[in-house]
Amino acid sequence: MTRGLLRLCRREALKPKPGNGSGENLEILSRRPVMGVRGLQGFVGSTCPHICTVVNFKELAEHHRSKHPGCTPTIVVDAMCCLRYWYTPESWICGGQWREYFSALRDFVKSFTAVGIRLIFFFDGMVEQDKRDEWVKRRLKNNREISRIFHYIKSHKEQPGRNMFFIPSGLAIFTRFALKSLGQETLCSLQEADYEVASYGLQNNCLGILGEDTDYLIYDTCPYFSISELCLDSLDTVMLCREKLCESLDISLADLPLLACLLGNDIIPEGMFESFRYKCLSSYTSVKENFDKKGNIILAVADHISKVLRLHQGEKKLEEMLPLGPNKALFYKGVASYLLPGQKSPWFFQKPKGLITLDKEVGSMSSDPESKQEVPMCTDPESKQGVPMCTDPESKQGVPLCIDPDSKQGIPMCTDPESKQGVPMCTDPESKQGVPKWTNPESKQGVPVCTDPESKQGVPVSTDPDSKQAVPMCIDPGSKEGFLLCTHPESKQGVPVCTHPEFKQGDPVCTHPESMQGDPVCTHPESKQGVPMYAYSEYRQGVPMRTYSESKQGVPMCTHTEFKQKSPLRADSEFKLETPICTNPGIKQEDLVNMEPEIKQQVTMVSDPEILKIARAHHVQAESYLVYNIMSSGEIECSNTLEDALDQALPSQAFVYRPVRQRVYSLLLGGGEDGASTCPTVKEWFVYSGNPLRHPDLVRPLQMNIPGGTPNLKLLWLNQDAGIQARRLDALLGCFDLSSSREELQAVENPFKALCCLLTYLFVQVDTLCLEDLHAFIAQALCLQGKPTVQLVDLQLDYIDARAVQLGSLLVRGLTTLVLVNSACGFPWRMSDFMPWNVFDGKLFHQKYLQSEKGCTVEALVEQNRSRLTKFHALKSVVCKACVRENRRIVSRQHWHSPQPGRWGRQGSGSHRTSSGYSRAGQGQHWRDQGPGNRQYEPDHWRRYSSSGRL
Repeated sequence: MTRGLLRLCRREALKPKPGNGSGENLEILSRRPVMGVRGLQGFVGSTCPHICTVVNFKELAEHHRSKHPGCTPTIVVDAMCCLRYWYTPESWICGGQWREYFSALRDFVKSFTAVGIRLIFFFDGMVEQDKRDEWVKRRLKNNREISRIFHYIKSHKEQPGRNMFFIPSGLAIFTRFALKSLGQETLCSLQEADYEVASYGLQNNCLGILGEDTDYLIYDTCPYFSISELCLDSLDTVMLCREKLCESLDISLADLPLLACLLGNDIIPEGMFESFRYKCLSSYTSVKENFDKKGNIILAVADHISKVLRLHQGEKKLEEMLPLGPNKALFYKGVASYLLPGQKSPWFFQKPKGLITLDKEVGSMSSDPESKQEVPMCTDPESKQGVPMCTDPESKQGVPLCIDPDSKQGIPMCTDPESKQGVPMCTDPESKQGVPKWTNPESKQGVPVCTDPESKQGVPVSTDPDSKQAVPMCIDPGSKEGFLLCTHPESKQGVPVCTHPEFKQGDPVCTHPESMQGDPVCTHPESKQGVPMYAYSEYRQGVPMRTYSESKQGVPMCTHTEFKQKSPLRADSEFKLETPICTNPGIKQEDLVNMEPEIKQQVTMVSDPEILKIARAHHVQAESYLVYNIMSSGEIECSNTLEDALDQALPSQAFVYRPVRQRVYSLLLGGGEDGASTCPTVKEWFVYSGNPLRHPDLVRPLQMNIPGGTPNLKLLWLNQDAGIQARRLDALLGCFDLSSSREELQAVENPFKALCCLLTYLFVQVDTLCLEDLHAFIAQALCLQGKPTVQLVDLQLDYIDARAVQLGSLLVRGLTTLVLVNSACGFPWRMSDFMPWNVFDGKLFHQKYLQSEKGCTVEALVEQNRSRLTKFHALKSVVCKACVRENRRIVSRQHWHSPQPGRWGRQGSGSHRTSSGYSRAGQGQHWRDQGPGNRQYEPDHWRRYSSSGRL
């Protein structure tokens, strides 16, 4: 409340006051750097405060409704920009105050729905390759911040101030599910989220975008509002007006992408045009003495755009006006990244594409109204009219031109000896001679023609890439595409053929009666008739197809042995997770059709388009985590975690949960029983101490050990038979390698079942965890169930312990790993069972950890509650028994005879990081890096295994 009032007072200072037109000493939105264009946020706050206007969302919504009757005012929320502003709990160091955070999100949603505003939340779904360097740069910067945080904790035994605030691990992931459980529409991007946010806002006539990214000042989209200046009580905030920004800089909206790239952004490194910017500054004549240096640089670059570059706009390419050098392609890509669907940039100069050089010796000239260029003319002997002409580069002779009505370009002509009329020509690349051409009415492209000796008519031809000879074609009346012809030995008639992409051989095709598209055919050995074929891209082989009379669609003629039909998965009612692709009301059939071209164009790790569509749909609807990334690109990332780089006893979460991820890779990419041996490695960009992030870690899948074998994804995701839910659970436990503890874990009540699974895995993996740690984890989960949020807010800690901080983050990362595994296995457990607001609270865990370290009794840990005490012993028994099966006996810290630094080494500056953990085969070998940041990890060298080497 106090912070909101302070912000409101700050906004009141923005309002014009008599005698204060200059806006001196006004600092808007400059408290901390944000994403987007370098220096623009500070420039707006200090140099151009007039582009910021205080607005009220309630008033804007009412105006929108009056202007667009029947249209609900909608705000697109860039959720990634809002996380630090949503996280209002005072405590952030202990792993997260999830109940408080959930309550804050609920209040945020209520404030907007109360005034009739609809919210659409977008989350980053993946990191684009062009922005990987920037992502790495921020992660390394975060590492330095985390080191300072742990140094402060060890020195002061307390949480640092808000100026060192670091968002709790997993906040973005769990925010998606929190918003979904609150009934909000939550989407996950397939590319950079800011582009999809800007596109959605523009195409859906939204009220505006709520975020904190100066890129939204560059996109030509709906209005941009600041989340950092939002006061929930009044719904006041600041609107940043890009039109006023352009007016201040004397440039147009179309110039903003160019300005952004010259200043530097997430794609263009800031240093790329540093010398150019200073050159602009040195020639800038209107330097403002009262402005800072960065502000003057922005003004100077904008001045150069408006007064120098604009003089040659449309006449010269950017690389002729700017020092792009080898960065030309990246620069153009940076400018294009701001162009939303349907938008064009005037800075993308395209010369008129003349086919042949103009002859300068022809006296008669004509002005082309389209290209504004002079064109030589010749006189047609038949019509006596002037005809444009060009010079043939081979013969050096003039050739008449005709004007293509679509492209507005000149095309050489020749005279048809039969009709005596001009016919367009194209140049044969082999003979370099002009050849008559036929224009495809659909594609508007020219195709060479040859004369059929029988009919004396022109027949389109195509050049065989191997023989270099012209081959006749026929034109498909449906698709308007050309198909090569071969001569049928019986009928002597031309039969269309398609070329096999692998063997480069032609296969006869037949035309599908509905789609009018050609399907390859093979000859049935019995009937001697042609049978349509389906080409499997994975095996490069054709498989006979059967065409169903009702759907008119072809289906490969093979039957899967495990299931006979596709059935929907059950839905998770709490999170509105409607898993099946066939029954999900949020996924329309036409949407799935629209997805198909995008999937086909992308080279993916999984060849099954149906499975990939399901994974994509869950990803877009923010119902899964990392599954689609693994299956589409084979590349995933995980941001920073609060981990002490100097603590040698606790491993990084990146290594603790890697074996789980490896088994997930096997499940998603292996395609069945022995998938781990055949599926490719996955690129992991995971942050941990000593990783310079120059290259991803190349991680091999790990064979799963599941009773009955590893099920395939169609069985897990599509089948609804009675026993499939048990198979899904088997797959989940197999990912944690806990199949032997299935019965004990199944007997545990919700929401503690998933927690026990995670704790068992953790204590088997990390042998430096002790009994006191287990007591603290279980006690906090039990006590959390009976505590209201206000009681958790008022909880005070004696001091902050660095080890407890890392343990809290380690558990929360385990919960995110559970989200991944549950998604991959077809949702055998309810997502709510491992949402942190139901099983974990940072301060409460820290309190129980400190009490347990002091030697408090179990009764004291569960706050003298008999019911909790009974459950405590039951949960402890499940975890301890499961660990004993894996030869892991959990003992008290006081039973350790000597301090144990643990078996987990930390990677230093060298290229090798070793661990004394034994491999599954009991070979006792060390695993080593194969070069910093480019390591190929063999499976499961991080686990503490029994000496017997049990398989």
